[in-house]
Amino acid sequence: MRKVTTIAVVLAALLGGPSLASAQDGASMEKIVAVVGKDIILKSDVEGQVQIYIQQNPGAKTNDPELRQKVLDMLINERLIVTKATEDSVEVTDDEVTQQMEYQISMLAQQFGSEQRIEQVYGMSMARIRREFRDEIRKQLLGQKMRQQKFANVKATRVDVESFYERYKDSLKAIPPRVQLAHIVKYIKPSDTQKKEALELSKRIRDSVIAGGSFGDFARRYSADPGTAQHGGDLGYVEKGKLMPSYESAAFALQPGEISQPVETPFGFHVIQLIEKTPSTINTRHILFRVGQTEDDKKKASDFLLDLKARVENGASFEDLAKQFSEEKETQGFGGAMGDIEISRLPDEMRTIVTDLKDGGVSAPLPYAADPTKPGFHILYRKRVLIEHKPTLEEDYKTLEQMATVEKTRRLETEWIQELRKTMYWEIRN
Repeated sequence: MRKVTTIAVVLAALLGGPSLASAQDGASMEKIVAVVGKDIILKSDVEGQVQIYIQQNPGAKTNDPELRQKVLDMLINERLIVTKATEDSVEVTDDEVTQQMEYQISMLAQQFGSEQRIEQVYGMSMARIRREFRDEIRKQLLGQKMRQQKFANVKATRVDVESFYERYKDSLKAIPPRVQLAHIVKYIKPSDTQKKEALELSKRIRDSVIAGGSFGDFARRYSADPGTAQHGGDLGYVEKGKLMPSYESAAFALQPGEISQPVETPFGFHVIQLIEKTPSTINTRHILFRVGQTEDDKKKASDFLLDLKARVENGASFEDLAKQFSEEKETQGFGGAMGDIEISRLPDEMRTIVTDLKDGGVSAPLPYAADPTKPGFHILYRKRVLIEHKPTLEEDYKTLEQMATVEKTRRLETEWIQELRKTMYWEIRN
């Protein structure tokens, strides 16, 4: 049983759940049940994880000794990994802890409706929750980094995949119907006029803010970023290296409260206000002005693809045209190949289009926006449909490779943890 790291689960384990504190004797709950290195595991830690497991598995019984032993073993294993990470000088910065903590608390606030509701449910202030939660977050991050160092490069070899297949071929689930697709992508290029209009509008709004206007009000009215506009453009704390380079460079050059000139990124033009910064994180808000595309811009992209569609229907190779003309770099070099896709997982409209095509057929131009900074169109090419079938090495090697890699990683991790149990100090206290 692996530790679940969603915010609700972590906080429930940390705080003991909203009803656990009143249901158990406080002194009993603080009993030390295990020691791992310099760390301890309390009875309340075990109780919190047991309650979470029962919530997720209603058939489980609270007093099941086997369940409690599994939970205790899982907690011991996690503490061993954290202890090993500390011994190996794996580092987690205060900024990383703060960022992860605020992200997880924001997720919990969405679940409960507000931070005030969190305080009511857990019977403590947000300041106390943040204070007590920091150490648990740090341990989570240490464990994650330690695992990444050990297993990030694990990959199943051909021998591993074949061995995995031989062991499980009779019990593997059938591969659902799939379709082999390829596409050619053409991005919509906005005209110089559209770009100039967006830049001029961003300058006018900036001037209005500088003259005394409310940055938040202007963000709510004008920002084209729907995720932040309703919050006055607030992006919150973001770790260095996570933002667009031009945005990040301009933002770090500001002083708190200062407002930038319009900054161009692939999303458009941003007017940025710095709220606070540290050497490794930054807290900003912004107003985004997207560069619009005219109907003529869209028609040019669509007509270009219609011409390629006609060329394929007249005998040209779709793969060759994709390599020559597709603007999506990730698939261009592979002749536009999108891989084998489960038909049931396709969006409804796309599934209908693909189902109506014949093998070798090409669709009409369709809107395409895998990258939100690059709206465009694409045409789909249906190579062939693969009917539901039992997995085989010939047809499904990549799928089997992924499954074998997961199994190999789990096996290596289990062996590693058993070795840690042999070489590191830990004990259970009754």
